[in-house]
Amino acid sequence: MMYPFLTLDDGAEIVHSEMLPDQRVKVYIEKPDAKDCFHYATCYLPDYTWEDIFGFSQDEIDRYQEVIQSTAHLILQFSQEGGFENASSF
Repeated sequence: MMYPFLTLDDGAEIVHSEMLPDQRVKVYIEKPDAKDCFHYATCYLPDYTWEDIFGFSQDEIDRYQEVIQSTAHLILQFSQEGGFENASSF
């Protein structure tokens, strides 16, 4: 299951998984693109391992890394509570 987390000002959507059996959380970023349809990348917390990067520049990945690092504590918490909506009782 993937849970919505954040939409950035550049149109990128960040979603995350539940806590995986290996105690990691998959964070997936996807951004619409007129030429390629979508750009995407996967980052695993808590070790910030990036893989499956398509269409993003290194500057974009660096920016997304900063966003993920600054909110990792929330992503890790929400991954154990059924996402933001469940954790916040909305």
